[in-house]
Amino acid sequence: MTTLAQLQSMDRATVLHPFTHAKDYASGAAECFVVESGAGVRIKGADGSELIDAFGGLYCVNVGYGRSEVADAIAAQAHKLAYYHSYAGHTTEALARLSMRLIEMAPAGMAKVFYGLSGSDANETNAKLVWYYNNLRGLPRKKKIISRERGYHGCSVISGSMTGLSFYHQHMDLPLPIIRHVGVPHHYWGAQPGESEREFSKRRARELEALILAEGPETVAAFIAEPVLGTGGLIPPPEDYWQEIQSVLQRYDVLLIADEVVCGFGRIGTRFGSERYGMKPDLITAAKGLTSAYVPMSASIIGERIWNVVRDGAEQVGAFSHGYTYSGHPLAAAAANACLDILEREKLADNAERVGSYLREQLFSELSSNDFVGEVRGVGMLAAVEFVADRDTKRRFDPALKVGARVSAAARKRGLIARAMPHGDILGFAPPLILTQADADQIVAITCDAVEEVTQQLKR
Repeated sequence: MTTLAQLQSMDRATVLHPFTHAKDYASGAAECFVVESGAGVRIKGADGSELIDAFGGLYCVNVGYGRSEVADAIAAQAHKLAYYHSYAGHTTEALARLSMRLIEMAPAGMAKVFYGLSGSDANETNAKLVWYYNNLRGLPRKKKIISRERGYHGCSVISGSMTGLSFYHQHMDLPLPIIRHVGVPHHYWGAQPGESEREFSKRRARELEALILAEGPETVAAFIAEPVLGTGGLIPPPEDYWQEIQSVLQRYDVLLIADEVVCGFGRIGTRFGSERYGMKPDLITAAKGLTSAYVPMSASIIGERIWNVVRDGAEQVGAFSHGYTYSGHPLAAAAANACLDILEREKLADNAERVGSYLREQLFSELSSNDFVGEVRGVGMLAAVEFVADRDTKRRFDPALKVGARVSAAARKRGLIARAMPHGDILGFAPPLILTQADADQIVAITCDAVEEVTQQLKR
């Protein structure tokens, strides 16, 4: 039998882990945590420890761990047909049913679904669709895509360029020059003195318009954004933001790509984030909650505006020359259908709204008196606590103090996974959508203890 120490040694010797200090991990200076099992909102380590996963993996295990009905659906499909490609019109029952469900779930005006394996590759697909669409329209210069600072859209070449977090670019020769960025829509940090949320939203829209005009509207093809900023800080949009932004996009014939990788499938209390904020996207990026990460799958949901051009252009250009070996994989389609069954049957979007609101209310109630807590925010089953050195002046902590990371570590040793978000001292929460009020109470209690521990260290 392989021991825990042997597993850890094997892993350190062979795996290059994402977002991990390569030297420290290989040498043993950084932790190797072997995850053995999961059930509900908790995971167990091979060392016997149990943790509440208040980040749902990476915002993705929406239906919770250990759902036998999802495993059974995958197994049944594997016994029947484990794989066939979807090139040249091939399909399976699971894929056809899933695609119809997605079009019915999506905001009005969506027409087709293209499948991949991750949010990153779905955004690569969406970029190519934008370029393809404008080529077919005879607009070969209309190719630039505008994203936002602190937006997260993946870490492949184009999706990593769209991502507005600098550490995704450093030493990677990103972003590519075809991508531009505008300011982050975070009222707490970005508003001018006395500026209301509505006024702030109007200013962000004017800044977007100014960038489009500076670049030349004939060169700007699309604007990509998450309905709610995820990795950039779990930041809901300010009042009227999406109405103001969409007005600018319509004026200059700029497509809207809604990156719903985090927000989709009930995470913020609605089927898609676009629905909550009145967005009318031309393309939707979906992944994570689509299969609750039981099997890798992503989807690019394509609006009628683009589909009509692609369909009619086929007479001139032939087949749509894009795809992946695993596009529409039968096992992933089976898993997705099972997860959507759970989402609908258990009304998980409603639970995300109800229990998520309770979680934020309790976090605010317990932490708002702490002098180092600047903001408690979120929507649906997303929550964040942001720490500042001085609440009155909004003075930030010295980054070297790593306050967010210290609170996260203090929570971890108490049995709670909450994420230290990048670009600020932020503790983030995105639990499975099955979270109960009792689970939320436990998360709040542990968080308060962790915050108090770090608060006392800072005061000393």
